[in-house]
Amino acid sequence: MPYLTSSGRRCPAAGAPGRLGVGVPGYAHPLVAPAEWAELARPGVPVHWAVLNVARGPGTCPDPYCAAAVCRLGEAGVRALGHLDLRHGTRDFGDLVHDAHRYLDWYGVDGFYLDRCPAGRADLPDVERVVAVLRALGTDLHLVLGHGAHPFPGYAEVADQLVTFSGPWTDYRWSQAAPWTADHPPDRFCHLVHGVPRTHLDEAVRIARWQGAGTVWFTDRTRRGRQGEAADPWEAMPGYWDEIVSRLGPGVSE
Repeated sequence: MPYLTSSGRRCPAAGAPGRLGVGVPGYAHPLVAPAEWAELARPGVPVHWAVLNVARGPGTCPDPYCAAAVCRLGEAGVRALGHLDLRHGTRDFGDLVHDAHRYLDWYGVDGFYLDRCPAGRADLPDVERVVAVLRALGTDLHLVLGHGAHPFPGYAEVADQLVTFSGPWTDYRWSQAAPWTADHPPDRFCHLVHGVPRTHLDEAVRIARWQGAGTVWFTDRTRRGRQGEAADPWEAMPGYWDEIVSRLGPGVSE
């Protein structure tokens, strides 16, 4: 879906995912982390999509730094996804749609990341309703359901991708894919793993491929900062980013 920047320049739509690549669950604001956002648009970097979370949503007014970051991603063939928090099914429907409109009007995002998406069978009709409304807002929007665990199988028919794992390496290395996922291609699933030691990066890649994930995010960052305080492991680039690029970039055999 082409879109316009604040200067009126048209940016092309982001390309579709293919081989095993990266999904970025959300960096710090582009003003705070300009180098990290610029890196995602570098040629040869295997990024499928990156989540834009301006201020726990789209914010209250257009942000030129975010608009510029989204345009650079589009020029590089990377989808920008607006962050929508479903709050495990408790989010007000009207507020959710309002935020989606803002993401599209202000930033021309290529889809949405539905964070804290419910995973139970009883919640499926409500999620289907949300997805139907989002689909009606534009053609070719890429929708990712951020369950963080294997949901009821019916969710696989609702969105483009499901996050079937989100958590620490200590859990991921012993995890198993639900049998029903074998009925779908890898590009339908995403794994987000924090606390992955550099020495286990190859093992993490093997697990993702073995379990049939097409999009991944591995980071050595954890939920504890240097001083032991709570931290967001997703908001900064992994310490071994160049190694991830070398393992998943163009020319690497599957």
